[in-house]
Amino acid sequence: MSGDSNNEATATPVSSSQAAQIQPLVLVTESEGVLSLGLNRPDKRNALSLALVDQLRQAIETRRNRPAVLLLTSTTPGIFIAGADIGELHDRGEEEAFQAINVELFNAIARWRWPTIAVIDGPAFGGGLECALACDLRVASPKARFAQPELGLGILAGAGGNWRLPELVGQGIARRMLYLGEVLDASTGYSVGLIDGLFEDPLTAAIAWTNVIRSKPWRALEITKLALATGEHASTRVVDILGQAILFESEEKRARMQRFGRPLAPDPGF
Repeated sequence: MSGDSNNEATATPVSSSQAAQIQPLVLVTESEGVLSLGLNRPDKRNALSLALVDQLRQAIETRRNRPAVLLLTSTTPGIFIAGADIGELHDRGEEEAFQAINVELFNAIARWRWPTIAVIDGPAFGGGLECALACDLRVASPKARFAQPELGLGILAGAGGNWRLPELVGQGIARRMLYLGEVLDASTGYSVGLIDGLFEDPLTAAIAWTNVIRSKPWRALEITKLALATGEHASTRVVDILGQAILFESEEKRARMQRFGRPLAPDPGF
């Protein structure tokens, strides 16, 4: 008993900042035929930090041979992915560009052997939109907005936005979003085919879709997905990575991101 008492007396309390670090950035829920990955970084609006990307990749890699419909969601209503973590992005150089951090994550999502659904209940900007584009289907709420603001920060939409976006919405809309930084609201996103369904409760809708999908044979789903795949654009990927490596080293990029403010966090209105 004295040992128990000593342990209690010498226990070190966990600070709120330490607790935040312990809290997983991705909450994984598995049920029959469904893998739900809940993004859990609400204080940064699920901005894609290296730690969040690593946890997503690990969750996908360790389960890649278990047949399931993959749901990409947020644990916080009104939030999807506000973009990359600008604070980290500001300090990345050509070495990090060649590591293709976000490229590899989004390709892992795109290569999930069975259908994937992004549940978008808030802004999907920059890397957030590229992440959603890597999914097979996208359902959204009226709170959703979509943008590729990378050029305004002196970099490229180099993790799939340069080719997945025009494949989905056409060159004209993609050019406006990329060149002008045009933001699409949810209804416009639905009308141009950027999202596949618009619902007040997108998670409930996504679960209903998931139930229909997983009623099909897994092998037939897998083969159908392979047949539908346009394939990775190798030449575009090379341009994206090389271009990003050059731009990551530019003073213009650093100056623009510095003006964005430090400590830097994605701006929900950007």
